[in-house]
Amino acid sequence: MSETLNKEPQKKVKPKASKKQVSKQTILDKETITSLETQLEVFKDKHLRLKAEFDNFRRRKVDEISSLLQYDGENVIKGFIPILDDLGRMIESSNTEDKVLKDGMNMVESKINKFLESLDVKPFGEVGDEMNPKIHDAMMTQTDESKDDQVILSVFENGFTYREKVIRHAKVVVNKR
Repeated sequence: MSETLNKEPQKKVKPKASKKQVSKQTILDKETITSLETQLEVFKDKHLRLKAEFDNFRRRKVDEISSLLQYDGENVIKGFIPILDDLGRMIESSNTEDKVLKDGMNMVESKINKFLESLDVKPFGEVGDEMNPKIHDAMMTQTDESKDDQVILSVFENGFTYREKVIRHAKVVVNKR
């Protein structure tokens, strides 16, 4: 009995791997590491591209929203400008006998112009200005030797800017020598 008590359990000894097996395992490990590093680089690249794309998207949206807020009311102003044109034509064509009515119409036109000016709506397109195709629409050309070339001879409709943005081009007659 004493023999069984004194015996310690024997440890299992793993057989040592041969040098060929170790080198094969090392090569496989290196290949796996290289493959994983390559995948990591691909994922990092995709992540950076996605992040940049999202940042660009966010900037575009901020720009769009600020543009919308900056030019809020532009459509209302565009709809109101033809009414102002009609009022101006009515004043020009009214007879001078009814001075009170004409003075009243001039006062209404003046108030409308002051209100539009407070909204940063400015008219442009005056006789004598030089034609600029970015802001003027040449409806006709005429020849006047006493004026320079490309000078506005008359204005059909004034143009308007709203906060430095052209919302209606001026319709003009231009001198062509």
